[in-house]
This record gives sequence, structure tokens and C-alpha cells, in this order.
Amino acid sequence: METNCIYVDNMTYAKANAALQQEAGQGSSMAIGEFGGAPALPVDNGLLLSTPLYWFYEMSQAALNPSRAWADATRLLFKNPVNPLSFTTFGKSVAAACELFERSTRRYGRPEWQISSTLVGGERVPIHISTVWERSFCKLIRFERLFERPPKRPQPRLLIVAPMSGHHASLLRGTVEAFLPNHDVYITDWVDARMVPLSEGSFDLDDYIDYVISILHALGGDTHVVAVCQPSVPVMAAAAIMEADDDPYVPTSMVLMGGPIDTRVNPTAVNKLAEKRGIDWFRTHVITKVPFPNPGFMRDVYPGFLQLNGFVSMNLDRHIEAHKQLFLHLVRGDGDSAQKHKEFYDEYLAVMDLAAEFYLQTVETVFVRHALPKGEMTHRGRPVDPGRIKRVALLTVEGEHDDISGVGQTEAAHRLCVNIPPDRQAHWLQQGVGHYGVFNGSRFRSEIAPRISDFVLSMNQPVRGARNGAGSRSSGNSVVLHTV
Repeated sequence: METNCIYVDNMTYAKANAALQQEAGQGSSMAIGEFGGAPALPVDNGLLLSTPLYWFYEMSQAALNPSRAWADATRLLFKNPVNPLSFTTFGKSVAAACELFERSTRRYGRPEWQISSTLVGGERVPIHISTVWERSFCKLIRFERLFERPPKRPQPRLLIVAPMSGHHASLLRGTVEAFLPNHDVYITDWVDARMVPLSEGSFDLDDYIDYVISILHALGGDTHVVAVCQPSVPVMAAAAIMEADDDPYVPTSMVLMGGPIDTRVNPTAVNKLAEKRGIDWFRTHVITKVPFPNPGFMRDVYPGFLQLNGFVSMNLDRHIEAHKQLFLHLVRGDGDSAQKHKEFYDEYLAVMDLAAEFYLQTVETVFVRHALPKGEMTHRGRPVDPGRIKRVALLTVEGEHDDISGVGQTEAAHRLCVNIPPDRQAHWLQQGVGHYGVFNGSRFRSEIAPRISDFVLSMNQPVRGARNGAGSRSSGNSVVLHTV
């Protein structure tokens, strides 16, 4: 099939040797948090089981608190150098077992960003993290670089739209760090639905799109948007709505990374599962009410612990083996390996509840009805037509081994955005990475992020001179491309 898309090739950048460390086929296939991964319940009366499940979970967490405290105290006892047993294999094994028990039963809170500085042009620059925009279900975080001397090279404003699919935005810490040397970075930090009082109202896919548009207005134009995974659909919808309204704050470019634009293309197991079960199954099996004493008491949600069950069950053997290795690392005193494990799982196991309205509407619109590629998607009754997008440059990025959004699902955006000029479109298929590797890891840092930065810089001057993008632009910083 012919396409107007241009494919990125041989961009001028320095490749880091770390990219060679990951072999093809091994790339980050562990599920990180997309829709469709709900666990199969053992019986069919899902409503009766799912309704009290969250309440039982909350009670079990409270009941385990004394056991966790005892395990933590025992661990400290057998790690204390005053205790002679701390130097024996028995003592180390007891301490490791107690730590493993505590980590396996705790509820992980939202991780911190832990970004204090970045390198810009070889100079270490401190980072100030602040909230610059806020609504009930979202905060906009800015990573402000405190320059002593502003760099001469343009530093395009980059809005990273994080997925609202189970994990906190801090999962994209590596994504943010990769862009900080060349961009003024902002990111959407979605709020755990169990922390939002019921009085704040509901939140659905239409609200999500409204939030994206409102953020773009708040940033005042000349903004490039990077949609990571699930937000690809609402970001494209927001751009289409803004173009239809001839909005002056339409993004200069949008980068869609591993997003489910058209899940009919090379459907994955997750896609097939969502389509097979249908929206009614999800409504009756995974939606429950937030229990007391959480601020969102009685709000309908897809709870984070159920999502985590789905994520872990997809790669259960790998998780069991990883925790077995953690135990052995702790006994042997291999602190570096143990710390790497802890850092990953501190992030991976920190999950958030999703508002039921948003989750169900997204599953139905994106995975069951395929409304966007069929031309049937609407936003508050208005049709969403990607064909209206003319002024927004488009780059799509996919991973060769992505088992969440199959190859071709994100590239489908180019077939929908028929009025974007070919020289303002590009696609990149990254070899040897899975879903997580599309936006994090060594190959992302050395191969994907530099391509995105080059594309954004080359498209940094928005098309001006006529309505809806007609006109010319400078090509002084153009990306090296070749046509298929």
C-alpha cells in the first residue's frame, strides 16, 4: 500500500553504545499499562464479585499492616551489624525473606520525579519542578531549567501527554530526562481517581480531550505534543477539533508513540481480548466503587490493584523469577543488582485508579468500535475528523516487538491525516524494542529521542501566511528523510 508518509533515516546524531546492549526480540515486552489487560474472573457473575472486591482489598491492606511492621522490624534486626547472625547465611536469608514479604504486600505510593539537573551543551543545569496548571483530574508539571546563560540553539516547548492507563506519569521519568537537554518540557500528571472527591464530578474521554485543548491554550501556542501510547487517540482528536475551529493555539507538531490509532491493524492479544469481551463485560467485571476512607469514596473506578493483576499475569513467570533473583541478590549482598530491581518495581507496582467513565468510553471508542479510523468518533456530539488537520506536523513511532499496540496501528494516523503535507509527516519503526522500549530504555535514549528532537526542531516554525496551514516555511534545520 502506498503512503504519503516519509520515513526517517540516518539523522545526524551520536549513537550511544548502550543501544547495542539489548538484543532484538528481547526488547521490553513487559506490559506497562494499557487497556484490555483486565484479569479474567473465575466466575461469570462479575457484578457480584467486583463490587465488594475493592472493599476486601482495603481491609486486607489494613489487616496486613501489623505483619508488615513485624517483618520490617525483623529485617532491621538481622541486618544490624551488632547482631552476629547478620553475618551468617541464615541471618541474611531471614532479612531477605522479610524484605521480600514487606515489598510484596505493601501498597506503593506515587513515585517522586527525582530529576534535579540535566546537561545542556555540556553544562550541568539545575531543574525546578513546579505545577503550572491544575484541574481536578490532572496537573501540568513543568521541568524548568535554571540557565545562567540561555543556550543559543532553539529550545522548542514540548508537552508530553502521559498515558492515563494505570501507572503514574513518573513512569516516563526516562522520557522526560531524554528531552530535557534540548527542550522546555511539560508533562501531564494525571490524578489517582480514588483521591478525587465525588463532588468534583465525572471524568470521561471527552473531558480528557478538553483538558488537552485547555493545556495547549494555557501554554500559549508554539507547542509540540508528544503522546505516549494511549493518549495518541485523544491528542489526535484534540488537534482535529482545534483545526476545525481554526484555533490559533493548535500544536505545531504531534508525535504519536506506540498509540492505538487503529487496533484493527495487526491486532495484539490485548486488542483481541477487548473486542471479544465487549464493553458490557468490562462494565460488570472490573468497575467498582472506591471504599472508605479514601477521598473519592463511592466514585466508580477501575481500581489500580485489578489493573496490576492484569499486568503481572501477562508475564507472571518473569515476575516470579525477578523476585527470586532479588532474594538471591540480597543474600549475596549484591546491592547494585538489588537496587535496580527495587527501582523498577517501585515504579511498576505503583498504580492508580481510573475513572470508570473514562475507562469504559475509551475501551468502547478505541478498542471495540474503532470509532476514529472508521470516521465515527465524536466529541460532545461533534464529529472528529482527522482530515481537518493541516497545520500540525506528524511523526509516528512504533516498536518492532510491541505486544500492546501492534506494528501499523500508530502509523495508521498518516492515512487519516490526509491533508498534512507529505514533507511534514514522518514515521519511524524502531527495531528490537517492545512497548516499553518505545518511550524508555537505552534504544529510546540513543535512537528514538534524537529523531524526535530533530523532527521537532525542523518543524519548530509553525506554518504561517494563510489559514489552515497554507504557506511556506524555512527548511534550514530540516530532518534528513527519504521517501518510500
